[in-house]
Amino acid sequence: MSPKLTAQEIVDFSSKYTFFSWSVQSAVNPIPIVKGKGVYFWDANGKRYLDFSSQLMNLNIGHQHPKVVKAIQDQAGVLAYAHPSMATEPRGLAGKKISEVAPGNLNKSFLCLGGAEANENAIKFARFYTGRNKILARYRSYHGATYGAIALTGDYRRLAVEPAMPGTVHFLDPYCYRCPFGWTRATCHRECITHVEEIIQYEGPDKIAAIIMEGVTGSNGLIVPPDDYWPRVREICNKYGVLLISDEVMSGWGRTGKWFAVDNWNVVPDIITTAKGITAGYVPLGAVIVSDAIAEFFDDKMLWAGLTYSAHPLSCAAAVATIEVYQEDGLIENASRLGKYLGNRLEEIKQKHASVGDVRYIGLFSALELVKNRESKEMIDPLTDIQKVLRAEGLFTFNFHNILFVVPPLCITEAQLEEGLKIVEKALEQTTDKMVG
Repeated sequence: MSPKLTAQEIVDFSSKYTFFSWSVQSAVNPIPIVKGKGVYFWDANGKRYLDFSSQLMNLNIGHQHPKVVKAIQDQAGVLAYAHPSMATEPRGLAGKKISEVAPGNLNKSFLCLGGAEANENAIKFARFYTGRNKILARYRSYHGATYGAIALTGDYRRLAVEPAMPGTVHFLDPYCYRCPFGWTRATCHRECITHVEEIIQYEGPDKIAAIIMEGVTGSNGLIVPPDDYWPRVREICNKYGVLLISDEVMSGWGRTGKWFAVDNWNVVPDIITTAKGITAGYVPLGAVIVSDAIAEFFDDKMLWAGLTYSAHPLSCAAAVATIEVYQEDGLIENASRLGKYLGNRLEEIKQKHASVGDVRYIGLFSALELVKNRESKEMIDPLTDIQKVLRAEGLFTFNFHNILFVVPPLCITEAQLEEGLKIVEKALEQTTDKMVG
């Protein structure tokens, strides 16, 4: 189907009549995207882009997978909407599919429409179940932009909209490259972990309902924790009767080479929140996946939570098909296999390009941290020039301050991955490498 508007009309109408998120509106310069296929998408002028951001880390199966498109079309043909109190076939099948791939005894889901809604409702579940109020979250985190989710969020986006939901306490992160406790990898003694227990003691263990953490920190810099981090935080939560929530909105659904990021460390949280890759973004869907103990708690107690679009038939049908695509197309295995290749290539790029201070990666979840000086670690921020080169060369990705993300769809091939990495290297040579002093 050909677009009805020209490329400029698409941009003009979108800018005049709609708001773009996280933007000064007069400064936006959007790509007028009209179609996609696999790891590529095209603008209205016919220019092709390699998608190195999976749009926003959700399009894990790639653009326009025919199985998921057909599932949405077929469901729309028979039942496009149902009251949230209704039982539907796609709802039942989606819940069953989620329980089959979730870790441990996480078998029941509250279905919503996105990551922020999932985190909002996870707060409710945790507070109802424990009878406690406080929620602990990390500073370098993003959990959504709604009232409760933005309170959980630790980064600067929270500050502009405060006061937000009360009862949230933040703690420091396992950011090894810029250790907040002043250690190096050689001298590290995991103060990032003992610090968590200290905060719990200060805040009152009997007051804390849950700790929420991203499985692997996503948009705040792709921070991969040390291997003992999640297991030891799990032990601390067990010690004090605090629930452990893993926000797998970005890091779930094969992104790290496992179904969920916590699977890399064999940790079973009490609650997983997720969205994005559950339908690969084709239709909005989120989920709060809870343990059997939490699910049983509500067998004879009211669950004070509800949404008009909870368990939406189109969303659930898309989820069933998407999970089957992960399984049938071997995408999680591909993410694990190509993740090793990507990690090696990023290490090579770091050695070759002086502006690359650090690279971090797990599966097809990776980023380069760009600096002016490796000793001082002074950031190159903003990355306006490098983004211009990437876009001109037909590669689309995003950055957070000085951190450039490489997070392609899980269906990418080694050749396509190399195609993109060569463009990244070209952009580094033309821009940030020249800024190193």
